[in-house]
Amino acid sequence: MKKSSAHRCRDIERQAGYLQPEHCAPPPLRPRSGAMWFIRDCCGIVCGVITWFLVFYAEFVVVFVILLPVKNLLYSLVNGALFNALAFLALASHARAMCTDPGAVPKGNATKEFIESLQLKPGQVVYKCPKCCSIKPDRAHHCSVCKRCIKKMDHHCPWVNNCVGENNQKYFVLFTMYIALISLHALVMVAFHFIFCFESDWTKCSSFSPPATVILLIILCFEGLLFLIFTSVMFGTQVHSICTDETGIEQLKKEERRWAKRTKWMNMKVVFGHPFSIAWLSPFATPDHGKADYYQYVV
Repeated sequence: MKKSSAHRCRDIERQAGYLQPEHCAPPPLRPRSGAMWFIRDCCGIVCGVITWFLVFYAEFVVVFVILLPVKNLLYSLVNGALFNALAFLALASHARAMCTDPGAVPKGNATKEFIESLQLKPGQVVYKCPKCCSIKPDRAHHCSVCKRCIKKMDHHCPWVNNCVGENNQKYFVLFTMYIALISLHALVMVAFHFIFCFESDWTKCSSFSPPATVILLIILCFEGLLFLIFTSVMFGTQVHSICTDETGIEQLKKEERRWAKRTKWMNMKVVFGHPFSIAWLSPFATPDHGKADYYQYVV
């Protein structure tokens, strides 16, 4: 029987001796509970800072260029409250996606003692990652940036300076959704502001000079359009991956499906929590999986 490409890519062994556990150092001490997860990657840190800077830039233009000069107080209050709420949720989702352990496999646990403690049945297959020297659960992949194997790794995103995996996919989806919403909202407000300024004196529609106002609005329009397209596509891709229960890496590598098939609604509950509630939209609510437990990974 011909082996699939997914099997050829893995270090598959059937006995502890073949895993060469003597090449693995004892596993490091487990981090204390509540310890913050943060990847020290220069590119990711720069991308994260740029993300926050762009959100604050949009905040500045929306508040000081668009809303404050408008004489309609109700218009300013409603749009200001909505935009600030969405921006706050977007940044909170970004922070949770960046500082949440995505599902890292304990590093260096491929020791002889640990393998023997698994009490493997005769013929049972275990997977070893030769890069981080760990026993790899099924559907886990090694990230060269995080230098760890990540459970249900979808991809490594430099914009959140972290992998998108089993434990933080909800926050990444919320981040893309809220960024898309504030981008759309900003574009709508820019369009209305241009109409308002064309119908009246430019000096009365902004506290800045007309050239500065136009430049600030054009930059915001370009930023909003760019991020609306990017995050909308990413949001749709993530929701599709969740519903089909197939990560981006599994789709790219066309890995053979060896896990139980669930309904689309149950797959959503696995990521966002069980049962359905308003907490699905909150980056502060940790998913409660209840009956929708994670898949059992075979080692």
